[in-house]
Amino acid sequence: MLAPAVRVEVHLAPGLPQLTIVGLPAAAVRESRDRVRAAIHCAQLEFPSRRITVNLAPADLPKDGGRFDLPIAVGILAASGLVDVQALGRVELLGELALTGELRAVSAVLPAALAAAREGRALILPAANGAEAALAQGVEAYLARTLLEVVAHLNGVRRLPRAMRSDADAAAAVAAAQAATPDLADVRGQGRARRALEVAASGGHHLLLVGPPGCGKTLLATRLPGLLPEASEAEALDAAVVASASGQGFDPATWRRRRFRAPHHTASAVALVGGGIPPRPGEISLAHHGVLFLDELGEWQRSALDALRQPLESGVVTVSRLGRNAEFPARFQFIAAMNPCPCGWAGDASSRCRCTTDMIEQYRHRLSGPLLDRIDLHVPMARLRPKELRQSAPRGEPSHIVRTRVIATRARQLARAGKLNAELSQHETERHCPLSPGDQRLLERAMATLDLSARAVQRIQRVARTLADMDGADGIATTHLAEAIGWRQFDRPREGVRGVNAPAVPSQASAA
Repeated sequence: MLAPAVRVEVHLAPGLPQLTIVGLPAAAVRESRDRVRAAIHCAQLEFPSRRITVNLAPADLPKDGGRFDLPIAVGILAASGLVDVQALGRVELLGELALTGELRAVSAVLPAALAAAREGRALILPAANGAEAALAQGVEAYLARTLLEVVAHLNGVRRLPRAMRSDADAAAAVAAAQAATPDLADVRGQGRARRALEVAASGGHHLLLVGPPGCGKTLLATRLPGLLPEASEAEALDAAVVASASGQGFDPATWRRRRFRAPHHTASAVALVGGGIPPRPGEISLAHHGVLFLDELGEWQRSALDALRQPLESGVVTVSRLGRNAEFPARFQFIAAMNPCPCGWAGDASSRCRCTTDMIEQYRHRLSGPLLDRIDLHVPMARLRPKELRQSAPRGEPSHIVRTRVIATRARQLARAGKLNAELSQHETERHCPLSPGDQRLLERAMATLDLSARAVQRIQRVARTLADMDGADGIATTHLAEAIGWRQFDRPREGVRGVNAPAVPSQASAA
């Protein structure tokens, strides 16, 4: 994500006192005239009684926000001879000014800090943004509380403190976050769904949970972050840049946590993929290197769901608005939950469902075929039996035990291909997921019987490779392939939605 540099140019000319800002400023930038004038006066510095022109270059780039207050004020003081101009040669400034001259925090500091580090320039910014700026490796960031402190630093009178990064605090924050993450042991029963969740976590596969109300779909989905390993520094930094640029606020203490985004089903396509003027990242980008959970999938607008199709495949989304293009990363793990019919009870043993076949099919068709094609695991869930809800009922494995297996499985994938199985390309799938002649015939029969697309076939192979990695096997066995085929529940035309309780791990004959 780019943070384009803006050069602040100041010209003082004879004439009636006036401050004009040009260079496509937004309302918040134009209003900085009064903030800057008051801040300079409160700092006991002289505001020039001349005609002042401030140009924000490049002129064709829209400027928004209060981040330009500090550079405009320093530029005016430098043009007046109150700040050493030579000191501005390798320094970048950003910050909003209060009327008292104090510096207030601004948004999107991390992209600016990374850009300054790449250019080899120092950065002066509000002290409240110090923790965020320190995440950028190699940045020379100085923290100021007032305009007067900035002037003293630039004139060599008193140095500003440096922004320092505390890895110990970050590790403590991650440990605290993991301790607060919901535990998989809270899920009662649902052995097949728990198995599917571990498979999804191990290979980075997309997951769809289908079942009646109260069977534990949302409970399972919220446990997925607790099974995932800690994000690498590169992954965490990528996600932190998106969060910083979103304008929704960013907590540097949790920057190593994988994001878990769960928007409401009334969210629009723009809210999911991004948009606005200027373009802002949407939920799929805020879930970058994390998890995007869509509950009540059958209630979502079809246009919003179909907007996910391209990002699920490419990992990026390009937003175009009024001639402005912005590309945001969107490499997320998708997990969704839905009821099998409008009333939610199709396929339940109680036979309480009164929905007609047409109603069920219409409800199911809110999910387009291409979207379902991109979801690796379609998992049926049934209503829990009364004895499974007893307090004395045996509890399942806790998250930290499953997480240990997930980390080991992911390590095998990274050592073999440098990426997770779900991210393999077509060529890499053929290379790393070879099948024996017998298994290849089994897959071809399944493709013909279930009318599978080529994309679905490749996703089956990747899931089978993950199952083999979970078993520590060198190659894909028939049992792995059969189980991977068994997870494609929505690809079964004869079962339809009413067959949500069909076996998830078929035999070789039934899979074909």
